[in-house]
Amino acid sequence: MTTKPWLANYPEEVPATLTFEKIPVQAFLTRAYEKHPSKVAIHFMGKELTYIELYESALKFANYLQSLGVEKGDRVAIMLPNSPQSVIAYFGAMYAGAVVVQTNPLYTERELQYQMADSGAKVILVMDILYPRVTKIIKETALENVIVTGIKDYLPFPKNLVYPFIQKKQYGFSVKVEHSGQNHLFTEIMKSAPATMIDYPFDFEEDLALLQYTGGTTGFPKGVMLTHKNLIANVTMCDTWLYKCVNGQETIMGILPFFHVYGMTTVMLLSVFTQNKMVLLPKFDAETALKTIDKQKPTLFPGAPTLYIGLLNHPDIGKYDLSSITACLSGSAALPVEVQEQFEAVTGGKLVEGYGLTETSPVTHATPIWGKRVKGSIGMPWPNTDATILRVGDTEELPIGEVGEIAVKGPQVMKGYWNRPEDTAATFANDWFLTGDLGYMDEEGFFYVVDRKKDMIIAGGFNIYPREVEEILYELDEIQECVVAGIPDPYRGETVKAYIVLKEGHSLTEEEINKHCRQHLAAFKVPRYYEFRTELPKTAVGKILRRTLVEEEKAKLAMQEAK
Repeated sequence: MTTKPWLANYPEEVPATLTFEKIPVQAFLTRAYEKHPSKVAIHFMGKELTYIELYESALKFANYLQSLGVEKGDRVAIMLPNSPQSVIAYFGAMYAGAVVVQTNPLYTERELQYQMADSGAKVILVMDILYPRVTKIIKETALENVIVTGIKDYLPFPKNLVYPFIQKKQYGFSVKVEHSGQNHLFTEIMKSAPATMIDYPFDFEEDLALLQYTGGTTGFPKGVMLTHKNLIANVTMCDTWLYKCVNGQETIMGILPFFHVYGMTTVMLLSVFTQNKMVLLPKFDAETALKTIDKQKPTLFPGAPTLYIGLLNHPDIGKYDLSSITACLSGSAALPVEVQEQFEAVTGGKLVEGYGLTETSPVTHATPIWGKRVKGSIGMPWPNTDATILRVGDTEELPIGEVGEIAVKGPQVMKGYWNRPEDTAATFANDWFLTGDLGYMDEEGFFYVVDRKKDMIIAGGFNIYPREVEEILYELDEIQECVVAGIPDPYRGETVKAYIVLKEGHSLTEEEINKHCRQHLAAFKVPRYYEFRTELPKTAVGKILRRTLVEEEKAKLAMQEAK
């Protein structure tokens, strides 16, 4: 694209081009420690760590990894919820020159074995309750050492004494691991390892910082190779977009999981880069989150639509003060306009939609937080980022307003897929990274996602975008969550089905929903089937798993045909 019409709508505080420091990611923490050693870096369930404590703990972890034989480029897996240990280990692994492999704690044994074998990780840091899962798969992988920690390790007194009993009641078992052989205790490492800096040669352009596996919502998870340059660039862009925020004076809410690239960049890395405080919760619980916001007064709250929906629908939301929140960037899924408007009314802050992928570290587009915004748009490309719309399956750039595949270029775009050169080649066209999302750009340079290329429903020859139907459904106040999918249909090929979760205490009939849809959608787009559910299947970051629902429908159909 020869012109970038979005630049005319950039806030004057945001330059079109940024210069990026050619430093490793862990240098963020070194600088934060040097500038503000006694400032609180992490608040976790009543426990606080300063930047000097975080820095020294990360160096101890790095030195211990080195004593285990970890060398530059080796992979170290972290399988933890948000916690001080997850931050310590992340920076510690990088201080050791290792490549971090973020691992979802919800993984089954099969998923865990696949990721460990594919990444070739030598060491894994795991939560104590997940330790048995690791022991069952370790022989099928390259893992040599297992480091074990627990939530209690960073709880204040007396919570640290009580928590093991709560954990045993919750999970039905407790785990005891000895600090010997291939098993290591995180608490022992923090007691014994030296906090000294490790030197190794560094290449800003080429060195991997992270192997971040795709969510697997569209197939087998692939290891996305993100370099130090990729992450440095995206965090710098994020900080620039938040130009009204004052470094060192903000508090960032950390509910988004750090094992997902979105939480890792917009909460953990941004907090350390800006020397702010992060408030961590190990899992999302609406009431706990409301109490934490009320007490800790976070100013920035990166999230996903499901998080904001969960808070808005809590019956006691009115009891809590959420007015500290000034800016929220929503990602991972489409942000319904109704949710945006309600959350802004409750908090008085700004909630805007952003867009990105694991392969782009992750953010490529966002709506200006304090500037021009357009309903339903994902915003505009960030500084140093170019974007266009390509004809699907071709390299032809389409004119304004035409729907095609969103393609991007920028320093945050991945190096490639780990050990998958063919997949890497297939996802680039003329240096454009192909996102797999269908969308268009308007004359002002605002982009719109109409749907995933793979999610588009083709019914009777008509193209139907689930997101368009979902936006209409969300106009009904009784609906808490919904997702639309194409299910097999012998006559139309595919047909439209809506899966709906109603707000507690509300009722709605199929007839009422159908009448609403027929008023606002062409007849071929109106769902033919509705299914009410108490919850929808989701990834850990809250993205609804449309593919899971489609597979359920196919299984039902196969059983019927078998009869």
